[in-house]
Formats: sequence, C-alpha cells, structure tokens
Amino acid sequence: MRAVRCHFVGLAATVLATGVVASQAAHGAPIRATDDGGHVVTLARPATRIVTLAPSLTELVFAAGGGATVVGTAALSDFPKAARRIDRIGDATRLDVERVLALKPDLVLIWQRGNLGREIEQIGAAGIALFQLEPRQLDDVPRAIERLGVLLGHDASALSRANELRAQLEGLRSAHAGAAPVRVFYQVWQSPLMTVNRAQMIGDALALCGGRNVFGELAPLVPVVSTEAVVAADPEAIFTASEEGGGTSAWQRASNAPGFAAWRRHTQLTAVRRGWMFTVNGDLISRQGPRIVEGVSAICAALDTVRRERAAR
Repeated sequence: MRAVRCHFVGLAATVLATGVVASQAAHGAPIRATDDGGHVVTLARPATRIVTLAPSLTELVFAAGGGATVVGTAALSDFPKAARRIDRIGDATRLDVERVLALKPDLVLIWQRGNLGREIEQIGAAGIALFQLEPRQLDDVPRAIERLGVLLGHDASALSRANELRAQLEGLRSAHAGAAPVRVFYQVWQSPLMTVNRAQMIGDALALCGGRNVFGELAPLVPVVSTEAVVAADPEAIFTASEEGGGTSAWQRASNAPGFAAWRRHTQLTAVRRGWMFTVNGDLISRQGPRIVEGVSAICAALDTVRRERAAR
C-alpha cells in the first residue's frame, strides 16, 4: 500500500508542477492545461486523435504512450518507424489546413507559430484545441512527456518514460559534474553564422557535459555571430549537427565535414589546429524530444575525447 500511495502522491505532484490538471478524469470531468504559450486548453476527455506539427512533437507523443492517437504529422516525422506511416499534413513552411480539418483531430500540437501562424489560427478558429509545446531546457523534455500523458490519458506510461529520461540525464550530469572545462563553439548554421546561448537546449547540453559555450551569455537563443568573434574566442572544440541524421553515428570527429570548410583556413584556432571538430547526429541533438539524451551523451563523449588528448600533451 505504501508503494501505491507514493506512486499517486508523486504523480499528483508532477501533474501540478507541469501545469496540467486532470479533475477526476475517470468521472468525465475536463482536463485543463496551460501550454508553453500561456494559453489555457480544456479537453472534455483525453485526446484520441492528434495532429503534430513538428517531428519532435511526434516523438514526444510516442514516448508518452500515445503513438496510436497520431493521425497526422509533419513531413520529417520519421521516428519511431511507426511514425513514417502517418499521413503528412505539411512541413515548417506549408500546412494543408483542409487536410488537417478532414482528419478531425481533437488536439493539434504546435511547436511555434513562426511561418505557419495564419494557418494555425485557421485551425483554432475551426474549434480544434491547440497546444503549444516547446521544451527549451533538457529537464523540460521529461516534463513535456508527463504533460502529454495527462492530455492523452496515458499518465502512468508517460511518467515511467519521463523518469527514465531523468535518470539518464542525471547519470550524465553526475559523471561530468567535476569535468575539466572545455571552450566550445556550436555552429547551428554557416551563413549567416549562427550559434546557441546557454538558455537554449543545446547550450544546456554543452553545460551539462562541462563545455563552456563561448557565446553562452548572448541574449538571443540563437544569436548571429561573426567569424572574427569566433576567432577571437578561440574555442577548443567546434560542434555542428550532421546533415544526414537518420542512421548516422551519434557523433564523429569530422574536421573535413562540409560545414567546417570555412574554419579550416583559420589554423590559429585551437579546435582546427588540434582536430577537435565534431559532428553530432542532427536528429539526436536538434530535435527537442526524448532522443536528446543520446545527443547529450554524444557531446559528452566528444568532450571527453578532448580532455583525454589535452591531458596527454
């Protein structure tokens, strides 16, 4: 009985902490939730037909145990394999509103409005519940899974998966708590040259692994920087996401990667001179979903390589 009581006490605390309240769902009372845009969403019952507008959202729903409820998704949703069989309703630049409405979803998950703002408003105007979910820090990912579990009526399985992710993140965090710092530049895009600050999820991953983001203090989540600024910062390691994603290795040493071509002529950079330039599987590090743990592990492994080689000099 004590174990059962602890489970339900923990579940209640988690639900309240994540801003989702299920009021006696078994008796038909509504589920109320506040999304990451600050909007209160009310469902009469757990959602059974879901449309997801980003691959990361699809992965989060599957992680919460609700994969069978996804009836429409974004073009690049390819994980897990079952997601590849789901109807496509658009991508980051185009959304087929008529197709979405024809699927009769009771919940549409959105990542951010961006270029799809007008289309998303049309879906909302049709009376379909919209829920914005945009994890920004690593710990937001397990919380997102829990929130979805309540919305979809899969509380227990979602809580189990969320706690599994928390344990994995804590293991990596503990293992690198005393790691020697490594100065890092993370390249999001080549032209314009873009990076991440410490509040963005990749920046959080760098910090967990003992990386010192040379642009971590900049205000935008994804700042534009100059080549001169990078050279002045002299990072010891440079990272970028591999463009292939999919089945490529989690990380690899890749001084000759196309994305690093512009840096190879800057031989004064420590990262270039010592060959500490790494690609990380883009699907693991760039999607704000449950596989982010694998992306963090890849960054930690690469930085551990830098530390070993640096100590051997």
